[in-house]
Amino acid sequence: MKQNNSAMKAITYSRFGDLNVLQTVDEPQPVAQADQVLVHVKAVSLNPLDWKIRKGEMRLMSGSTFPKHTGTDFAGIVERVGSSVTHVEPGDEVFGVVKNGMKEGALAEYVAVAASHVWKKPTSLEYAQAASIPTVGAAAVAALEKMGPLQAGTQVLVNGATGGFGMFLLQLLSNTDATITAVTSTNALELANAWGADRVIDYKKENVLSQQATYDVVIDLSGKMGYRNAKRILKRRARFINVIPQPADILASWVNNWFTGKKHLVLLSGPSSENMNRLIKAIDDGLQVEVSKTFPFAQAKEAYQYAERGGYVGKVAVTVA
Repeated sequence: MKQNNSAMKAITYSRFGDLNVLQTVDEPQPVAQADQVLVHVKAVSLNPLDWKIRKGEMRLMSGSTFPKHTGTDFAGIVERVGSSVTHVEPGDEVFGVVKNGMKEGALAEYVAVAASHVWKKPTSLEYAQAASIPTVGAAAVAALEKMGPLQAGTQVLVNGATGGFGMFLLQLLSNTDATITAVTSTNALELANAWGADRVIDYKKENVLSQQATYDVVIDLSGKMGYRNAKRILKRRARFINVIPQPADILASWVNNWFTGKKHLVLLSGPSSENMNRLIKAIDDGLQVEVSKTFPFAQAKEAYQYAERGGYVGKVAVTVA
């Protein structure tokens, strides 16, 4: 990518590791190529993928070339557009996602990204809310499609239901005929109900695996249940959706799906114009985007510390400017 002489601040790291590897640096402001948009970043939301990459857990896909940037989802104001870009123009308020989250990052004052990965911000949302949409919103749409037909009487269990992913998924599920059971923490029970759950289980007080209820679909957003445990509460031809698959899980899912009626499905997703437009329409129709807490750019390390600890509802964001 071409660069110019204007400097900007960005968060980078030069080795895999914990929060202490993050550093604020000055680097040249990127220049938008013909098919790109230069965005003055206003907010970036944090995702588990950010720290999985930083810790080296994804090095087979991210590579080990440094320095690396962090953050994938952002919102801001279009500064400049490339010569072939027509759907946005300077001054537009937008949200988007870097094209390759394994190798790029948005936690900087400016970001140049493919125009195909930028959408106009819903006017009802603040920047931090809009920055919370792409990764988990796209995953929620993909999960809904993975569940198959959701008819009256279909029992769906959402484990870890009130993080960013669950926030979108519960509200999308509420527009189906399925009966939704949400597993979450004490502080999020009311929100789970408000987002569309028919029944809410406080995991601190009840163990969903020890109950008599069984489900047609179980989706584990916490990454703690696993297919082996979920089988106990799956109906005979039910679906378990794994949203945080390890390479071994992908192989195991093939084996499980061949030999048993209980399907182990791996969710792989990414933002697209189709799913973003679906989410924008849902937001215009009243879908809520909850940001648990925002941190200023100077406290990006503290933001990641808070996000990695978990236990909050919705998303965590960093305000950049």
